Amino acid sequence: MAEFTSHAPGTFCWIELATSDPEAAKRFYAELFGWGHNDDPMGPDFVYTTLLQGGRSLGALYRLQPDQAKQGVPPHWASYVSVADLDAAAARVTALGGQLLAPPMDVMSFGRMAVLQDPTGAALCLWQPGTHPGAELKDEPGSFCWAELMTRDTARARDFYCGLFDWGAKKSDLGSMEYTEFTAGKASIAGMMPISPEMGPVPPNWMIYFAVTEVDGLARKTAQLGGQVIVPPQDIPKVGRFSVLADPQGAAFAAIAMA
Repeated sequence: MAEFTSHAPGTFCWIELATSDPEAAKRFYAELFGWGHNDDPMGPDFVYTTLLQGGRSLGALYRLQPDQAKQGVPPHWASYVSVADLDAAAARVTALGGQLLAPPMDVMSFGRMAVLQDPTGAALCLWQPGTHPGAELKDEPGSFCWAELMTRDTARARDFYCGLFDWGAKKSDLGSMEYTEFTAGKASIAGMMPISPEMGPVPPNWMIYFAVTEVDGLARKTAQLGGQVIVPPQDIPKVGRFSVLADPQGAAFAAIAMA
């Protein structure tokens, strides 16, 4: 299994679901992926739920906070990138033309976090680990395996993220579709594709992918459990088969079975 005790700076280290109905979300993902969970009350009105696969942490969920609901923030999955120095990374965000939606803050002894919005409008979280390094499991069935940026300005987004994280960027051969792979060292860790006019008013976003062994059955089960199939299962030549889905509360995610 791909188990982790640390995550190199510039790599994805954690995922988090903000949802309107934590209990329903826990049931949905338990049925879909077999996830377990551990609830950790952190105050009178806040419970942080760690999501588990085979006893290993892979991410978390929590109820959308009142201020988020007032701002019209919908249920969504967020992803975190590990950094060695959060304050230095936050300074680079603004220097590179991004903005901080949430400035650097301490999360008890677990670590420090910030939320950025890149110059094209997509949000991403930063994490400087303390006692909590991030996910113990990635790249295995039922766990996070890939992140993908959808944006209307791929050139500007490429320059921003390569400057922020020292990522490399290379064009991939996916036929007629423009696709960029981001690399950390020698490893491909994320992708980027343009939002086409045919997609409609899709906001710039980071989509998370879960590894699965079979996509078509998972898409059917998503619909049976009250979720939505946004992009039906289809093949990516030389890569695998994927589908874009949403849970019953509306949070979107993707699943991929690698070739």
